Amino acid sequence: MDMKNLIERMKKIGFTEVAEVNVKDLVPMPEIRQMCAADRCGAYGHKWSCPPYCGTLEECTERIQAHQNGIIMTTATQLEDSFDYEGMQEGGRRHQKQFLQAVEELRPEYPDLLPLGAGGCRNCETCTCPDEPCRFPDKMMVPMEAYGLFVSDVCRRNGVKYNNGEATVTYVSCILF
Repeated sequence: MDMKNLIERMKKIGFTEVAEVNVKDLVPMPEIRQMCAADRCGAYGHKWSCPPYCGTLEECTERIQAHQNGIIMTTATQLEDSFDYEGMQEGGRRHQKQFLQAVEELRPEYPDLLPLGAGGCRNCETCTCPDEPCRFPDKMMVPMEAYGLFVSDVCRRNGVKYNNGEATVTYVSCILF
């Protein structure tokens, strides 16, 4: 695997930063999963991509450990001010679009890749959970937090900026191979 070439390809998609991620640094934490259970985002038990449906912490750990390599990608967006909700939403949409493009581009080369996104899956306007199976299980984007990952710590350990300054928002995802 030519990691340098892969990183350059991902930068061309438009990510702010792209770096190799040390898979050993991806250690799921029960405390992060417990934050999901508090259901502040409204997705816990309501989306296939989120707990408890995305798997137990042990299952998530096994899926992560089944991969040898990975990349971490960020999208930083400058906001008008710290309360610029529309700017935050637009930054999230831009990151999601770039992340989906990255996954689609890499899947033919790495059919067993594990995409871990920023925020919940947004492939469908309304998730079928829990009444019907997922419409697009091969395109589901499971959040890094749903896997119990402490995103800012993963960034720090891999030399990627999580905080890009005042009045910015940064979205973070990773793809494991």
